[in-house]
Amino acid sequence: MGKTDYRIAFRGPLARTIIVTALVFFALIPGATFAQAGSDASSSQIATVRVDTTPAHVINSFDPDSALGSSMDVLSHTGIDQVYSPHIVQEALSAGWGPITYRNNSELRMAAWHWTENGAWSDAANKSGYFTGSAELKEPLRYILSYALPHRGFSTSGDTPLQGPNLTYWKSNPYLTSKFTNERDSLHPQWVVVDLKAEKPVDAVRISWASPYATTYQVEYWVGKDALDFDFGPHGEWEGFSSGIIKNGSGGTIVLKLAETPVSTRFVRVLMTESSNTCDEHGAQDVRNCVGYAIREIRAGSVDSSGAFTEVQKVFTDKPTTYTSSSIDPWHSAADVNATGNYQHSGFDVFFTSGITNNLPAMIPVTMLYGTPEDAAAEIAYIENRKYDLGYVEMGEEPDGKHAMPEDYAALYIQWAAAIHKVDPKLKLGGPVFEGVNEDIHVWPDAQGRTSWMGRFVDYLKAHGHLADLAFVSFEHYPFEPCTINWKTLYTEPQLMKHILQVWRDDGVPKDVPLMVTENHLASNLTGPMTTIFAALWLADNVGSFFEGGGAAFYHSPIQPQGLQDSCLGWASWSNFVADDNYNIRGYTSPYFAAHMINLEWVQHRSGAHRMFPSSSDIKDSEGNALVTSYALHRPDGEWSLMLVNRDENNPHTIQVAFNDSKSKQSKYFSGPVRFATFGSEQYVWINDGQNSHADPDGPPVATMLQGGLQDTFTLPEASVTVLRGKVEGLSN
Repeated sequence: MGKTDYRIAFRGPLARTIIVTALVFFALIPGATFAQAGSDASSSQIATVRVDTTPAHVINSFDPDSALGSSMDVLSHTGIDQVYSPHIVQEALSAGWGPITYRNNSELRMAAWHWTENGAWSDAANKSGYFTGSAELKEPLRYILSYALPHRGFSTSGDTPLQGPNLTYWKSNPYLTSKFTNERDSLHPQWVVVDLKAEKPVDAVRISWASPYATTYQVEYWVGKDALDFDFGPHGEWEGFSSGIIKNGSGGTIVLKLAETPVSTRFVRVLMTESSNTCDEHGAQDVRNCVGYAIREIRAGSVDSSGAFTEVQKVFTDKPTTYTSSSIDPWHSAADVNATGNYQHSGFDVFFTSGITNNLPAMIPVTMLYGTPEDAAAEIAYIENRKYDLGYVEMGEEPDGKHAMPEDYAALYIQWAAAIHKVDPKLKLGGPVFEGVNEDIHVWPDAQGRTSWMGRFVDYLKAHGHLADLAFVSFEHYPFEPCTINWKTLYTEPQLMKHILQVWRDDGVPKDVPLMVTENHLASNLTGPMTTIFAALWLADNVGSFFEGGGAAFYHSPIQPQGLQDSCLGWASWSNFVADDNYNIRGYTSPYFAAHMINLEWVQHRSGAHRMFPSSSDIKDSEGNALVTSYALHRPDGEWSLMLVNRDENNPHTIQVAFNDSKSKQSKYFSGPVRFATFGSEQYVWINDGQNSHADPDGPPVATMLQGGLQDTFTLPEASVTVLRGKVEGLSN
């Protein structure tokens, strides 16, 4: 029979709104591939997708206006001016995502973040110290600057820090001392790890202390694999040097003979538990200058019979020694500003008034690892004084990537939560905003032998009576190594997402604390598949499996256009758009169209809660990989919406859909009109051509209306995302 074809043309002006380009008979469209029904079904074997509609078997419920969003990341000065122009905002929103989360790249880069330049320095005379922004409403905030941290000193803490002109010495975070935690300093030991990059013989260290210095500390070496690999677990243990325990230290530059016989090791740790509490070079007027630990230099090596120290000898092929620390003092000065136009953040006023928030509550960050609780509270007060719609607050940025211990992060969390809740007791706070990991984050064992980062963080909050301050747990999702992605990698995503969600629950995150992915893409570094059809299928599976696994809010990254860059697997872009260096949009990437399938076909924004039911297919390859995945929703409009991902790169698959209720033990089927929308390799092909890379064809998804019934089948094109949507008789409520 003839079928009407509604082609969804997300074209038109830059607003990229949805228009209907044709209402024609299917038979008149040359080369089009759609679902086939009844006697016209594909000659291939027909499989069944089963949806369990038993009311008691609902596996999740979510409102797309709070659960399906995107993110805004760091921009250049020029980028802020261009991205927040009306036509770019319209383009960005046309992907269909709802709420937005604001990413804090400054804290990622180990820098202080001035959400405003209106404020006060703790040392006003020298424009230095600890900066607290002002909540007073003055000129609107358009640009946000970052400041390098002089007291980072030699430390990199595992990330790529923002470089500064005034690096002096390393000093630990004063907010982790008894003055602020009300606990013994020994419960928050601070440390520096020297990574020699290869095993070397060590029997001595030379430490040049600054003030405050450690009076009690010990020097240890690592036995095992990578001591700093928290992603896969630091397999091994710290062993104390035979003469490595120091009590009654007096600072200065000292050489410590640690052992009679050199120990071969790659990692050396100085673990500090008591401070001199003497003031640093900034003086005694601020107690933060007088607590914690400070070191100018550490060198590992050996001493000869005369007591002369020699640093570890390296060969030409050895990588330079690096230093990782437990925390960093956020002290800085006006001179440490990074005013370059290439590294800034969006001011809150341009962010909230541009329209990019989609008139929905936004998630914003506060700096915690390199900030102060007073500044975080002032930021919240400013946003609320402006009457901006604030949904959630993320606390800090990637503490696991900074090698922060869970007890240290939790101690800061409690202080920041107290300050913020004085401004707004009802505000929802969360974290820890982990890096993208597929397994539990394991750290060095504590006194009870516990290694789970999340487990120890939750236990600390619980033990200190502050678990209620954790309104949500957020993490990033970058599941794949960028240079090893192939088509079969696609098959692993649903399991990866569901697994990590279960990991956090097993670690002790309470069932009533929502889990949120607040940043995600295929990999943490750019890779070619981000712009091929692979990314569209992955994104659909990623979103579907997230909610199927019990997730609460999913934010796709990022919303703004970004230029093309070369990668190990071809030219690609992080974003939904093919854009030039000036953010001019020249085309669209596959995640843009996948977003349409998710946001404009599968779910219904501005309508309320959707209920998710179990669904499955039995289509597998010879290795047992599921070739078709399915995600079933019952929408507020009464329609059943089934998102199907055909991950078979080369073959279509024909299916029937059965809706089963365990009580009635009867199968029901779509009845009346069924909307069949699909996007895949027939609508989108990425052409890898250097800086001229683009898609041809470049979408859009296509749709047709079918008539549902017992005998109807649906053919899913190869490498495609398809949404079937319609009513099922007897299942409308």
